[in-house]
Order: sequence, then C-alpha cells, then structure tokens
Amino acid sequence: MDQQSLRELEKRCIQEEPPECVAACPIHVDARAFVGHVQNGAWERAWKVLRATMPFPGILGRICDGSCLARCKRGQAGDPIQIHRLEAACVAHPAPRHRVMPLPSKGLSVAVAGSGLSSLTVAWDLSRKGYAVTLFEPGDRIGQTLISMAPEKLTREIIEGETAILESLKVVVKTNVRIDSEGFINDCLDHFDALYLGLDAVAGDAWNLDRDAGGAIAVAPKLQTTGTERVFAGGTRGDASVSPVWRCAQGRWAATSMDRMLQKVSMTAGREKEGPHATQLFTSLDNVAPAARIVSKVGDRYSDDEAQQEAGRCLACECLECVKVCRYLESFGGYPKTYAREIYNNAAIVMGERKANRLINSCSLCGLCEAVCPNDFAMQDLCLEARRDMVARGKMPPSAHDFALQDMAFANSDRFALARHAPGTAASSHLFFPGCQLCASSPQQVTQVYDCLREKITGGVALMLGCCGAPAHWAGQEALFSEELAKWEAQWIGLGRPRPVMACSTCLRVFKDHLPEAGAVSLWEVLEKTGIPDTDRRSPDGPLAVHDPCTTRGEQAVQDAVRRLLARTGVPIEELTLGRDKTECCGFGGLMQAANPELSREVADRRGKLSGSDFVAYCAMCRDNLAAVDKRTLHLLDLLFPDPQVADPAGRSRPGWSRRRENRLRLKAELCRSLWNEKSVDDRDDHEAIELIMNDEVEALLDSRRILEEDIRRVIAHAQADGSRFRHKESGHFLAVFRPYQATFWVEYTPEGDGFRVHNAYAHRMEVLGP
Repeated sequence: MDQQSLRELEKRCIQEEPPECVAACPIHVDARAFVGHVQNGAWERAWKVLRATMPFPGILGRICDGSCLARCKRGQAGDPIQIHRLEAACVAHPAPRHRVMPLPSKGLSVAVAGSGLSSLTVAWDLSRKGYAVTLFEPGDRIGQTLISMAPEKLTREIIEGETAILESLKVVVKTNVRIDSEGFINDCLDHFDALYLGLDAVAGDAWNLDRDAGGAIAVAPKLQTTGTERVFAGGTRGDASVSPVWRCAQGRWAATSMDRMLQKVSMTAGREKEGPHATQLFTSLDNVAPAARIVSKVGDRYSDDEAQQEAGRCLACECLECVKVCRYLESFGGYPKTYAREIYNNAAIVMGERKANRLINSCSLCGLCEAVCPNDFAMQDLCLEARRDMVARGKMPPSAHDFALQDMAFANSDRFALARHAPGTAASSHLFFPGCQLCASSPQQVTQVYDCLREKITGGVALMLGCCGAPAHWAGQEALFSEELAKWEAQWIGLGRPRPVMACSTCLRVFKDHLPEAGAVSLWEVLEKTGIPDTDRRSPDGPLAVHDPCTTRGEQAVQDAVRRLLARTGVPIEELTLGRDKTECCGFGGLMQAANPELSREVADRRGKLSGSDFVAYCAMCRDNLAAVDKRTLHLLDLLFPDPQVADPAGRSRPGWSRRRENRLRLKAELCRSLWNEKSVDDRDDHEAIELIMNDEVEALLDSRRILEEDIRRVIAHAQADGSRFRHKESGHFLAVFRPYQATFWVEYTPEGDGFRVHNAYAHRMEVLGP
C-alpha cells in the first residue's frame, strides 16, 4: 500500500469528520466536547473548550445566537441542544486562569479600526501570531457598541475584564480617533503594513472604497478583501440582528487573509472549510427517542442543574458504526482510519517490532464493518492484503496461523481426503462436499445427509472429503491456496464436473468467489427442493434464535432456504438484531481463533448473549464455537436428521481439536467400509498406538493450547526411543522436547501401566537460531 492508497483509504473512514454542530458553527467551536463537559459539571474544562476557538468567550458566550441549532442531529429526534444557552451558563462561572503565549514578533504591524466583535477578533488573532497591533476606537473606551447589542447580558465590567488580555498581548489602543474620515485609510497605510475596517462598529461613509450596488463597501466573502490593496473589512453596519458569531468569523477570516498576504503565501489555499460547511459524519438515530429541550425556570437562563440536564440530551455525535458491532475493532481501541495508518506503518518497518501484527491477524474477515459503514470501508480487505504482503516478504510469524494450516494439510492428506462416485456408479450429476469441520464435529450427520442425497437426487451423487483451502486464503498464503484449489478442481474434473452441494457456507463462499464455473450450491437450497426425511422430531422448548454464518452475508437465497426448512420442522424462530446481512462472526472466521483465541472467545460470548433463546446455526464451526462459551446451540442438521440417542442436541459440547481429527479419520474409515467395502488408507506411525492417560483439566488445557494428542505421542515416542528427556528427581516426572515440524512441543509425563500419564504440555513456534 503506497501513500496515495493510504490517503484514499483514510478518507473513507468518517469518524474524524466534525459533528454537524461543529461544522455549522462559523468559528467551529468544539460543541461536542463542550457539551460533554457541561453534562459532567466540569465548568473549567468547558471554559477551556470555548477558549480554544472562541475569541473573548466571556463576551461571545453570553450573546451567541446559536447558529448551529438548525443542524443539530438531536433536532431530528426532539429539540436541538440549546448550545448557546449552555455557553451562557458556562461563562457565568469564573474564568479559569489562562496564560497566552504569543509567537515571536514578526516585525510587521497592522491597524484595526473599531472595537466591535470582528475588530476585537482580528486584534486577538494577529497579536497572538506575533504582529504589532494598534486598535483605533472613535469613542472614549473600547467595546461600547457591544453593550448596545445586548445591554441585559453585557456590562462594562464584563467587557473590560475580557478585553484586558489585549494589553498582555501588547495591543496598543487609541481612543477618540476620527476613523470615519477621508484621510484615515491613507494615513494607516503609510504607517502600517495592513489595515482592517470593522464595519460592525464603524460606518465608514467617508471612506473612498469600492461600493456594491446598494452603496455598501464591497468586501470579498471569506477573504474579506476590499478593492484597495492591503485593506480588509468585515462585520456589518451595526445591525443588531446580524449574528454575533458571524461577526467574529468575518474578523477571523480577515486575520487569516492578512497574515497570509503579509507572509506572501496564497490567501485561498486550504480554506475550503472555513465557516459553516458540510460534514460526512454519520450518526445513527436508531433507537434514539425524541426528547424536548429543558425549559428554564427563570427566563432564558439555565441554572447549573438545568444546563447539565440539557447537555445530557446530547447524542455526542460520532459514527463508529463498525466499532459498535465488532468486538475486534473495539478491542484495539481505535477505528478503521487509525488502523489503516497502523497497518501502513507496520509494513514499513525494516528492523524492530511490528506492533500491528496482532491487529492484522485478529480480524475475522467477515465483512460486517463494510456492511454497516456509510462509506463501505472494508477492514477485511485491508487486513487480508496486509497478510498477503507479510507472507510474500517472509514477515508472517508462524505462530499466527500454523496450527490451522497444519489442520488443513491433514484434511487434504490421504488420511482423510476422498473423491468417489457413489457405490456402483461411474458418473454423477451432483457432488456432496460436507467440508472439513462438519466431518470433525458431527461425522454421523455427514453419513445421514449423503444417504439422503443419494436417495432423492437422480443422476448420482459423488462424495468428496477434504478442505476447501479457506485457511490458506485467510492466512494470506495465496500460493498455497491456489495449489489446494487446483487439487480440488482436478478431482472435480476427474469426477466429470458434477454440481457441488456444499454443507459449509465458507466452502460455498470460496467456490463462488474462486471457482464460479463449478456452480456450487448450498445444501440447504437443495434440501428445500428435494424435501427432508419424514421422521419423528422433538420440538425444542421455545423459539430458536437463528445464527447466520458470516460467510452467508449477501446470500439471501441460502438464508431464506434455511428459514423455510425450519418452518417445515415446525420450530418457531427468533431473528437476532444482528442477523442476515449484518450477522456477526462466531469468532472462527479469518483464523481469528488461531491468532487471538481470547478475542475469539469474547466474540462468541457476546454473540451468544444477543438472545436468551437457544440458537440454531447451520455452520458446524459456528455451532461449536458458540457451544464452547456455553451457549446452547443446535445445528440445523440436529433438527432435520435427529439422533434418537442424543436427548439434548443443544447441550452438546464442542469436540476438542484431537477429537475433531479422530472424528474425520473414523468417518472416512466407516464410509470406505460401509459404502465401498474396503479399508481406508491408514498410514499411522507406530507412535500413534501409544496410550495416553490424562484427567479432564489436562485435556482441556491441551485443547486450549492447540496441542494434539498425536503430537504428544510423537514427543513421548521420540523421548522413549533415544532417551532425550529430563527427570525431576522429586516428582519423578519426565520432561521431553521434540520439534516434529514448525512447532516445538514440551511434554511432562510419567509411564503408567501400558501407557503414559500426561501432566502438562506446552508448545511454541519460535526457532532459536545459532550465532
């Protein structure tokens, strides 16, 4: 990803766009932060927010007319937040101590005519930037026109208290000056580098300046330039109905133009968002109940309590639609724009720690973020591309995905993989591909479904066992994925290109995206057309909440078929708030479970808590992941092909990793024996005959660490054969180590009878290199 691609990607995340209130404010006061502090009664912090952008907040905060109210999002669900009244309530509190640090002197001077809001803003802004400012006032004191604007809100004491800071900024104030005279402008231009005319305090009828059709001084909007070089103007002719905030804004725009002119840089570049502008920030109003504004008990002045109540209605507008629904995005403490930058920086590291590896590898690649994002930001595409880049450059740590890739290799080895026409046939119209995880979780259901399909589909139904290659694709191992997909295609072609029937939605997604010519179809669509077995079914107590696998996003036909099948079983269903195209991952997708097992469990647990009802899933891995966090979950096949031996299918535990592998081995052996009357290929090594003895706690520990019993047997066999082991002299336990492939295993064990008792084991995928 280059810099340009990064910039384009960052633009798609709108979280950092300003809320409507900030974008609508002519001087862009951070109203969201301000209101938040008011809600908490943090008056000093609220003061500081006003000071950050508002000149003389003690004045403007009292007379602000609320230009932002018309665009307040809360106004779409009740009344808008009365931000201007909250400002007045805030500045009624004593102002916190404040020290202004102006920039070093620039050696340039400016003149400011009048002491209205626009003129005071120019003096404030330019003096802080290092300009020598002289303010000319026709009256005997500054700010007299402000009192006339709002005598009930502004007093001479307030104005003098706020404008006193100009003295610390070394602004020279000259009073009783004849400003409205023909020679004033020329005199200023002779002694100053630029001049600002405050039209909100001075009429300027005698000035020889360009006029518009109505006779008013012609001023270029936003730039605030006049037809005379080095002369700027802003404000209005003392019209009290004109917004005070707009007057300040015009002074600020003029100060920016004056600064740029004097610094000899462009006066127009990068100023598109000065003043009110549009914002792309999306704020959902779903589940936001209308709420009326708080009515003050005394006039229009809020007490502190009333102000806090009014502030409490604020929506604190932000997007974060993806973070709200994705535990992965939430867990890393940011949002897609910040993650894009982290991933870009991670790829740029030559030497040192790549701190974004875990971020990149923990994404489930489910696409929910893109589904809910107003701008279709696809975090899954970013993470998958980053994984591919890491693999291509040899920077992918093997610990992230090695276990899953080893499991895929086993599933596609001769020990499990199989591709056959049905017994007694030499051609097939369809091909049943159950996927590796259904075979690992419920092998007996694979047999039942295959029998059903052979009975109901004419033209013959072939069977293929194996893995679709999704783990390699998710891991960014594109060469390996292409290799596995090519093997599958070759077998499919060898069977005469029968139409694949997929029990796994991940397999369906893989083949639709990467081998569309195969015409893969979901098992659920097929069963809906062929019909389901007529058998006794035990109805569950209460409705079942439907969990859609994340890989069915965009597959409405599959989702609809599942619901119609459920209807045929007579089971009432419940739709989850995040279902169908906005369904969540169970925590397995994208190899999240391999790279970040703790997060995977959190994801599954949060998913399971969306409803108190039992779940029904139609993905084996989804069912097992939810079961692993004690969420009662059935597989759809438990309803379509009920097992009378299982009294409570929703209570089935998740088979561990070792049991999953054993289930696949036994399934192939049983199918070969019962259908083709032959033995399956069994190339088990001698070590696999070793009997292991372990209690439930150790078995659970090994499963959580993804240590297979087969690997334990390898270590013990290696240690027993050459004596490479340590013995603890007090406990008598042996400790052995062996590296059969990329993983190194340590096993603590003791001989017991004809077998070996396992006390503990751990593994790592580091390789310690010599000097």
